[in-house]
Amino acid sequence: MQSFPHEMLREIYEQPDAIRRTLALYLAGNGLRPEVAHLLAGWPNPAGEVLIAASGSSRHSGLAGEILLEDLCGLAVDVEYASEYSCRGGSDLKVPKDERHPAVLVLSHSGETSDTLAALFEAQRRGQKTLAITNVSSSTMAIDADVSMPLAAGVERAIPATKSFTCQLTVLYLLALYEGVRLARIDPAELTHYIERLQALPQRIETQLDGWRSQMSALAAKYSTAATFLYLGRGIHYAIAREGALKLKEASYVHAEGYPAGELKHGPNALVSDSVPLMVLATVDRALNASVLRYEKTVQLLSDMKAQGAKVIAIANSGDRQVRELVDDCVDVEPASEYLLPIPEVIPLQLFAYFMALEHGVDVDRPRNLAKAVVEK
Repeated sequence: MQSFPHEMLREIYEQPDAIRRTLALYLAGNGLRPEVAHLLAGWPNPAGEVLIAASGSSRHSGLAGEILLEDLCGLAVDVEYASEYSCRGGSDLKVPKDERHPAVLVLSHSGETSDTLAALFEAQRRGQKTLAITNVSSSTMAIDADVSMPLAAGVERAIPATKSFTCQLTVLYLLALYEGVRLARIDPAELTHYIERLQALPQRIETQLDGWRSQMSALAAKYSTAATFLYLGRGIHYAIAREGALKLKEASYVHAEGYPAGELKHGPNALVSDSVPLMVLATVDRALNASVLRYEKTVQLLSDMKAQGAKVIAIANSGDRQVRELVDDCVDVEPASEYLLPIPEVIPLQLFAYFMALEHGVDVDRPRNLAKAVVEK
């Protein structure tokens, strides 16, 4: 049994088992549990509209969920900051502003985040169906929502979310499978294929953890003096860029921002210098044309940044020589499907934040001014 100096590192390493436990709640062999499908049957909006309300890391998993539900299920999804959504309707309005009545999905690690609870209550006031995804099945959010999809991440003691985040991504992927089957967007053969790849993921993560740990420790030492970082991703990977930047900020107090990769040249490029490195998500699913197009555009960006003299760390597929030749440092992630890649590729970013915190002398389990459940008083 390994010994870990901090809870955050322990919880990063617990992610394969946390994902396995979560899968067991929703899968029976190579199929979906019919009792879960029955619970979810009354939640969707008839017009196929979903609103996701969340804060912090949970909002980033919601951004990934938006693409999962749109691409795999054909749903129309909006993602709101919970703190903004709860203030938009106003109990003084006789007619809610949003007359579409989308189904509302709330995401929270603790299930007690006050802004997200307020969003849940606002949705209920409007008569909208609600679904809660939380890591605490006895939380207010899980109990009060019409439907609850709990995680099985286990207790997360470190304030920066790691295993609860990847378990949220896992449950959102499962939700997309349930909805895809209900809407006849995913046929039985496709479903089996999706589930097999999902079930294989924890073992694939386990085989990569030690390599990521060693490499990200070295990269944190190398880049410890950087003033700020820009994290870049396209499509579903934009959500992971946002999450990676947030982890770095909250764990190490080093400033970082997450952007869509295509937006770099629309302003943020002015920041790029020796003291502002880029962290670029450049993985690809060769079996999906849209992923290949995204990758090709990212490679072109990397080429442009090399000509500009930028310092670049890339997260790329194992064996990708094209990306490796264009960047200063390359972190390998084993190839996976486009919609599963966010789960393994976020883990090196979690480790980078952890080791950057150590470089800066931060108590990584208890960063200043932060709490596990964000509750207004």
